[in-house]
Amino acid sequence: MPVRNEGVNIEIMLKFLRAVIEIDHEIIIIYDDLNDDSIPVVKRLQSQYPNLRLLHNNLARGVTNAIKAGINACFGEYVLIFAVDEVGPVLAIDDMIRLMDEGCDFVSCTRYAKGGRRLGGSWIGGILSRLANKFFNILSGSVLTDCTTGVKMFRKTIFEKIHLEAKPVGWVVVFELAIKVQMAGFKVDEVPIVSIDRLYGGKSTFLLGFWCKEYLKWFVWGIMNLPKFHKKQRVAVSVPTKVS
Repeated sequence: MPVRNEGVNIEIMLKFLRAVIEIDHEIIIIYDDLNDDSIPVVKRLQSQYPNLRLLHNNLARGVTNAIKAGINACFGEYVLIFAVDEVGPVLAIDDMIRLMDEGCDFVSCTRYAKGGRRLGGSWIGGILSRLANKFFNILSGSVLTDCTTGVKMFRKTIFEKIHLEAKPVGWVVVFELAIKVQMAGFKVDEVPIVSIDRLYGGKSTFLLGFWCKEYLKWFVWGIMNLPKFHKKQRVAVSVPTKVS
């Protein structure tokens, strides 16, 4: 979980995770700034949560690099990227693990299909997110209905095969990741969530103009490249087999 001054949310989130996750796991809190108010909270709670780790992102600032640093440091076979300010998706973790155990390589959550919902947060951000994901799904043929959600689970081994290029702007990296795992031919699926943004407070880092430029870049890249991948798949499936 990448954090930026999330001290108000961490303690609550840890209680939810402890109640829901029944398999062996570790929780890695990754921070950029040495003055982040999350740090003293995590240190205080480590005696209660032996599997809780605090990690300084020493690659470069931003969510992209925080995720890379966390994955480099983790020991598990499955990796879950999670936002510390979202409580609702906790209830989807069991379903995500089940799909992974059944053979999926990558499981994304969806707020816009299968009963998923998005509550709270910036109303402008909410409208843009819903419309962008809808149009992206139609234009690109993506099998995922919510590529931009930050809640995703995958095998650590596949992350090492995906070359990520997104700038460290917001959570754009998860959008790029959702596109590229499909193009790499990995088995993907999704589960619905009720996303409740910042139920317990804290300040959002959403910046409309700054974020939209980078999201738009990957939106265009995805609709130009994903259909080519799907076309190749259809051609491969339709090639007749010679019978001797």
